[in-house]
Amino acid sequence: MSEHNSVNKAQSLQVSCIQMHWAKPLGFNLERTLHYIKAASEYGSRVVLFPETNLTSYYFPHIIQQTPGDVQAALDRVRGAAAEHGIWTIVGTARKTADRYLNIAHVIDPRGNVAHEYAKVHMAGRDEQKYCRGGDKLSLFEIDGILCTLVICRDGRHPELYRLPAMAGAQILFQPSCSSDEIEAVCWKRTAGRAQQPVGPNTRMFHCVANTIGESPDGKQTSSGASFIREPGGIPLAQAGYYAEEMITAVLDLSRADRSYILDSLKNPPFLAKYWPRMIEEMKQRADAKPE
Repeated sequence: MSEHNSVNKAQSLQVSCIQMHWAKPLGFNLERTLHYIKAASEYGSRVVLFPETNLTSYYFPHIIQQTPGDVQAALDRVRGAAAEHGIWTIVGTARKTADRYLNIAHVIDPRGNVAHEYAKVHMAGRDEQKYCRGGDKLSLFEIDGILCTLVICRDGRHPELYRLPAMAGAQILFQPSCSSDEIEAVCWKRTAGRAQQPVGPNTRMFHCVANTIGESPDGKQTSSGASFIREPGGIPLAQAGYYAEEMITAVLDLSRADRSYILDSLKNPPFLAKYWPRMIEEMKQRADAKPE
């Protein structure tokens, strides 16, 4: 990964998170994605974050009917829109491989290039466990000189996936998510605050979540909504509702993301201190690898 130039590092960053339906066909998802890329750009955002597998959907009866060519064509349309509107765009697909699928987040720069890709590490629901396998790297990339990281949905329950990138300097965690489940389970997730747990209180970094809404075609599952953007103390800067497609936006003051808890973890307890630099270096070496 290239070294960033601190002279050019942005001091603030406006981010929009898009809350979308999780179980619609590819064409519908592409149309809504293109709409919100334009809307976020017109609103002045530098980054727009979409939910987990927002292009292909997270509904596997749809996914397994899609061809790799159709998925790539949709991704190419998104790349063109990112370039047209000059905005960093983070979108998701389920990518077919020789054996199973990878759940991928694609980071597209304002010129339309795929600057970074991350494959979800920890599989969640029954269908995902059946059809997908996990990735083998952590996420570390730059947006306008700001070090960032990504986890996807269930990954957020595994703090090492974002704490190691924070040890390397990441100030923002982007979390595309699809917190879909049986209706009763989603209700309890909302009550317990379990769908996405804010990371600021244990890292002192920003946390941006784009989640999904809506029911599966058979009505047996729903999703928990409540996308959010939270500052490093865990305070909400913007939060979506439970049920509606919507866009939320906030300006991140990067000086607040001091990663103070992470810096303490690098030093204490002393017997662990010698191990962190080794892990951080190996993580950096793998950061630009294409998920396969």
